Amino acid sequence: MRVFIPATLPALELALSKQEVGPAPLTGYAVTPALREWYASGDLEELEYAAMSEAARASLRLIAGDEGAPRRRVVLAAELPDTAVEIGPELEDRGTVRVLDPVPLTRIASGHVDDEAALGDVRAAAGALAAADAGDEDARFVVDGAEGHELLWYATQELRYLFE
Repeated sequence: MRVFIPATLPALELALSKQEVGPAPLTGYAVTPALREWYASGDLEELEYAAMSEAARASLRLIAGDEGAPRRRVVLAAELPDTAVEIGPELEDRGTVRVLDPVPLTRIASGHVDDEAALGDVRAAAGALAAADAGDEDARFVVDGAEGHELLWYATQELRYLFE
């Protein structure tokens, strides 16, 4: 199962040094039955894109909660056995899953990170997130501005270059 794990740049740097993403349990996003039902007409690629988009929003939440984190969203795509993932109705979003164990770096297929050009929009979105959650339409527009940036794709071995 392809699972998209939200992170921040400091969390990614720690994962690279420890050779695993953790500690568990981790919140991830995947093509769940609820996501399939919601997005009935999509193929697997479109469904995975929807799950990755949910992970990018979760990364924004992590950034908003960490004033010291650089304002670049990070999503790690992992290939995990179904037994390593729990899907349940009590999880908050359609594509939300719980990863039960730390994820070895060898299970990470790719990383997805905002380009530096997105910094301003991500910074503004992190600041507007609470108001957007409360229903403020102007704040939602600001959050959507960050989500308009596509995440760049990195092969796993390229991720270390983000810190040089």
